[in-house]
Amino acid sequence: MTFHSPAHQAVDPIKLDKLAEVAVKVGLRLERGQELVITSPIAALPLVRLITRHAYIAGAALVSTFYSDEETTLARYQHAPEESFDRAADWLYDGMAKAYGKNAARLAISGDNPMMLAAQDPAKVARANKANSIAYKPALEKISNFDINWNIVSYPNPAWAKQMFPGDPEHVAVEKLADAIFAASRVDVEDPIAAWAEHNANLARRSSWLNAERFAALRFTGPGTDLTVGLADGHEWHGGASTAKNGITCNPNIPTEEVFTTPHALRVEGHVSSTKPLSHQGTLIDNIQVRFESGRIVEAKATKGEEVLKKVLDTDEGARRLGEVALVPHSSPISASGVLFYNTLFDENASCHIALGQCYSKCFLDGASLSQEQIKAQGGNSSLIHIDWMIGSGKVDIDGIRPDGAKVPVMRKGEWA
Repeated sequence: MTFHSPAHQAVDPIKLDKLAEVAVKVGLRLERGQELVITSPIAALPLVRLITRHAYIAGAALVSTFYSDEETTLARYQHAPEESFDRAADWLYDGMAKAYGKNAARLAISGDNPMMLAAQDPAKVARANKANSIAYKPALEKISNFDINWNIVSYPNPAWAKQMFPGDPEHVAVEKLADAIFAASRVDVEDPIAAWAEHNANLARRSSWLNAERFAALRFTGPGTDLTVGLADGHEWHGGASTAKNGITCNPNIPTEEVFTTPHALRVEGHVSSTKPLSHQGTLIDNIQVRFESGRIVEAKATKGEEVLKKVLDTDEGARRLGEVALVPHSSPISASGVLFYNTLFDENASCHIALGQCYSKCFLDGASLSQEQIKAQGGNSSLIHIDWMIGSGKVDIDGIRPDGAKVPVMRKGEWA
């Protein structure tokens, strides 16, 4: 693909530059002298170039980018020997972990084709994902423990755009996806930095109310759902901007509409149904239905992608337990757009959601000073994976349950009560 194609020309260059500036100044709040590690699909090269420029203007010491490419990924599944699928580039992830250990910031550009691996052998996909998760763990721990400032933004890859808008010519689909990304990322306004400051203040108010309530659990009820999510001991709610252990306040996800915290890994009971499809590593998993006992998923099914879902749940002991619960109003801009993005970064911000796997240590009171043993003792989950999926809608009610069993309305029909 050339980068002067009709698809690329469909992306507004002024808004794309604003997105790059927001990624550096709001998403990362990159500090002078910091290194920056970027991962990106090769299709997002125009955005990488703009982010790199803004990073150096902000004083970055060095920007290093690692690219992925759909054709080369598919070549592995079509031609690589069987033993390839238990291998991963651990040397690369060790290097990333070393960089993060030296206070490099991390930026991921999302935009892969969500159906890239849909026609590939699910067993090979699962093996490759597991090998990658094991290799990536040293780097992921620096991110999930919030040692550094990090951020994810998105670029309208033509393959992703065609998945969302299959009836449109490629350049029209890209333009529609680009506009949706810019609106959700709050860069379609005159002053995106001010818009983000106001939005962060609103999310902080929601987090403060939940932290003051100190609920012991949340109960979700709706079609196909009656789920009680116990909250970890000493849990803390966060939303929007957060301060990493290196002292830098960043916005990890752009866009973001959620306030989130850590569930207790042993205190989740009941059943829940997904309300949107989950696009996971190139596979679409739809109509997920699971049942929890004592915090663990004991039954799981899906109408599409069930085999991949079950292999994900068998990744390790923590993969069947929750690491995050997040609240998002049904009227969030992403939900109101009516667009299904097939991309967790966006779809999770259209709906309340839960995440299988690894918890965030920052979602504990004084989380930065807690050891892994203390986090586990307080109910935090540990796993190689962290996979969000959507369980909220305009038909779901949520009650906060106090330690004495009293119930407080938190959401009604998907909106803050």
